[in-house]
Amino acid sequence: MVSLLRKSMRWAITISLLSASIACVLSTSSHTLLAGMSWSGGLLVLLMIVAIGIGFDMLGIAATAASEKPLHAMAAQKIPGAKEAIGIVRRADQFSNFCNDVVGDISGVISGAVAVAVVASFVTSFPEWQQGREWVDVALVSLISALTVGGKALGKTLSIHYSNQIVFQVGKFFHRINQQFQLSFFHVKSKKKRKRKRGVIRAPRTD
Repeated sequence: MVSLLRKSMRWAITISLLSASIACVLSTSSHTLLAGMSWSGGLLVLLMIVAIGIGFDMLGIAATAASEKPLHAMAAQKIPGAKEAIGIVRRADQFSNFCNDVVGDISGVISGAVAVAVVASFVTSFPEWQQGREWVDVALVSLISALTVGGKALGKTLSIHYSNQIVFQVGKFFHRINQQFQLSFFHVKSKKKRKRKRGVIRAPRTD
């Protein structure tokens, strides 16, 4: 129990620091991209952020719904990416926490900030909408919310029904990363079976 709490605490601290770093990078990048960009370009960036949130939500759900058994069969055939896929399933709690909570929540926060910037750019381009700015804001937020919720609902269905296929594709991605940069993301060590020496039964000698 104590070791489990310590492990959870270490992961919580690590993921919190990682979340702060990712949020800082994405927030800075989005503001840099939006600087001097038209409202249509900002809307495209906003839709991309929403798509990223939906995509990572699918990955997190697939990891929790996937089964190790078919992946073990693929690993036995030495198919690239199968071992990494098994590692993802075994760390499904951490993987889904990162995909669903970290990336998902950060995408939601940043999309809200980008939506405000898009509305401001839209009103600047069309001054006649200055009086109805709040309606433009409400319409855009409603549209983004509908796309996010609807996209995640569709993504959940696909993730549950095709969980092993999705996790295997992610495993192949990490396999390429590991091979290219000599890393060990989600690597699973193969257990070597000890061979037992069997005694040889000899027939009794006959004179």
